[in-house]
Amino acid sequence: MKLSLERIKSALADGLLSFPVTDLDDKGQFNSVTFADRLEWFMSHQVSSIFVAGGTGEFFSLSKDEYISIVKVTSETVKSKVPTISSVGRSIPEAIEFASIAEKAGIDALLLMPPYLTECAKEGVFEYAKTIMQNTNLPVIYYNRANGILPAEYIQKLADACPNFIALKDGTGNMEALNTTIKTVGNRLIYIGGVPTAEIISEAYLSIGVNTYSSAVFNFVPEMANHFYKSLRAGDKEAVNLIIKEFFIPFVKLRSNSQGYAVSLIKAGAKIIGKSAGDVRAPLPVPNTDEVEVLKKLIDKAGTLIK
Repeated sequence: MKLSLERIKSALADGLLSFPVTDLDDKGQFNSVTFADRLEWFMSHQVSSIFVAGGTGEFFSLSKDEYISIVKVTSETVKSKVPTISSVGRSIPEAIEFASIAEKAGIDALLLMPPYLTECAKEGVFEYAKTIMQNTNLPVIYYNRANGILPAEYIQKLADACPNFIALKDGTGNMEALNTTIKTVGNRLIYIGGVPTAEIISEAYLSIGVNTYSSAVFNFVPEMANHFYKSLRAGDKEAVNLIIKEFFIPFVKLRSNSQGYAVSLIKAGAKIIGKSAGDVRAPLPVPNTDEVEVLKKLIDKAGTLIK
């Protein structure tokens, strides 16, 4: 069943979003069986939307055949119970091809990743995004981060040029720039928090009208992730402060040990709770034994923070 645009937008605007890790077996190959199980598990924990093959899902490490399998398994498993979104990006031809693959598989919307270059002019990034959006029928969320950051005037131009541009995911954490964009573009778009471990600045997001964010830790502490989100939206400052202090600040400190840990620690956490998705692919690093022990203690702590 094809979901309506309003249903997709509603789920993106209000509710906890998450990105499942991509399951790999002991030979480093995509494991469709455990990935399908993971999606079922996500849905059992009230996730609002499911973003597959995203940053946490190691999009840039996936082959075309793996991407085809991921979107197929996702559509067959989720069955329109919640909106499904898959990533596109890399080169323009690849992005258009992957968008077509996702649409044929029954995916509901796309997350447009930044182009893979060391640096890009704003005019070039705008043309990159516009070209891809104008070559798909699916709704598109633009991920404003890394070498693909567009300021407010370019986001406005992109919204004017592409009716299927429905949401902006912020990967910068720059509240001044994001607030300028929100005040400039207004409710033409939905705004989503998307920095690594977005919970750490979720209060700042909420203060400027960004009601939701993507939660990577949902992969291994879904109950706490949901409790935190509900507490945030309910204005329960005591619960929010406690969880940030006892879980998210130590987690961010651990994450800062190495580049790539924003993804690597998520897979390590999944393994700790008995839902292993295998190891990350190079160039992402695998956490060491001591770091895994710290993460285990944080996961234990998370269970005590739910009232």
